[in-house]
Amino acid sequence: MATTQRPFHLVVFGASGFTGQFVTEEVAREQVDPEGNSRLPWAVAGRSAEKLQRVLERAALKLGRPTLPSEVGIIICDINNPASLDEMAKKATVVLNCVGPYRLYGEPVVKACIENGTSCIDISGEPQFLEQMYWKYHEKAAEKGVYIIGSSGFDSIPADLGVIYTRNKMNGTLTAVESFLTIHSGPEGLCTHDGTWKSIIYGFGDYRNLKKLRNEANLKPVPIIGSKLKRRWPVSYCRELSSYSVPFMGADVSVVKRTQRYLHEHLELSPVQYAAYITVGGITSVIKLMFAGLFFLFFVRFGIGRQLLIKFPWLFSFGYFSKQGPTQKQIDASSFTMTFFGQGYSQGFSPDKNKPNIRICTQVKGPEAGYVATPIAMVQAAMTLLNDAADLPKAGGVFTPGAAFARTKLIDRLNQRGIEFTVISSSEV
Repeated sequence: MATTQRPFHLVVFGASGFTGQFVTEEVAREQVDPEGNSRLPWAVAGRSAEKLQRVLERAALKLGRPTLPSEVGIIICDINNPASLDEMAKKATVVLNCVGPYRLYGEPVVKACIENGTSCIDISGEPQFLEQMYWKYHEKAAEKGVYIIGSSGFDSIPADLGVIYTRNKMNGTLTAVESFLTIHSGPEGLCTHDGTWKSIIYGFGDYRNLKKLRNEANLKPVPIIGSKLKRRWPVSYCRELSSYSVPFMGADVSVVKRTQRYLHEHLELSPVQYAAYITVGGITSVIKLMFAGLFFLFFVRFGIGRQLLIKFPWLFSFGYFSKQGPTQKQIDASSFTMTFFGQGYSQGFSPDKNKPNIRICTQVKGPEAGYVATPIAMVQAAMTLLNDAADLPKAGGVFTPGAAFARTKLIDRLNQRGIEFTVISSSEV
């Protein structure tokens, strides 16, 4: 990937936003050698120089690096000013786009990056945006030789790379995986910034257009190898984890399915079926969640209902989302575990007639998902783009993380930075 004559290897766009400030800190942490000097030239970008300067000063204080603000470039640009986005893209090898909701603000950045020969990574968990960018821009990005890689945060690197890791560790053919996400919190509980809440509301409110987009794509089904993975009930009990679970409503299923299609069609790998769940604890938690879910689904159907949901996130999410976001104590006390249960066939065992005869359990564990694990995943994805160019897909394009990074060292990079991939068990049955 070209890095010639660009003043900055990385540019964090939206660095003064809630998530952007954590991504900025993570880039600063990554870009320091043992002597305390910056490894690569990088910059922050946004509408306000003062706000960007404050973000750099806070990062400098937190990391104990008083010279940081003088080492990092500042680029003024606005999502509503295409010329300013072009100028930003021209100065960068890779743009880390932290400005969401992406369905509202993502496309101008993608367009500017492609037109100016710049690769771009985002942390969108919005399937409609991600799939739409593929259909609109994949060929243009390939012509330019740039990589547009969505969902490179908690949505959906742990899930997408977790399935690939499980495939790589199975001594045979992996045919199906179920993942179970468990979020661990401290005494002060969980909280997420309302930017994520808005993305959820817009996604549910516009689900018909996502269905329309998929119908118009008219893709032929990916073949099912071996036994068909059965859907669980909306509320089911996972014996292995001693917890009830519900379907995970994020982007993971959409992203993993797109990755598996790519790996099957371009690398001739056997496709893996996938289903995603989130654990919710005991029966009391299930009842609370069902009540909250019904409440949300009623309001999100109507324009005025969506306005109320957006205006009062703390009230309507029962405290899980707020305009202030989580406190540092909440972040420090939180973590996640994603457990993968895979099944398949040992070498020489036919998937045509027989039941799966091999099972594997793997896990991805990491720190707080939204503002610690997401910046780590995003920054390591960017570093992989810069350093593992020979292992990326030969042509550019719009990719899922799994499609882009399947053959790279991204999993090793994540393991070294606290997002750990491990095998729990593997057995024949």
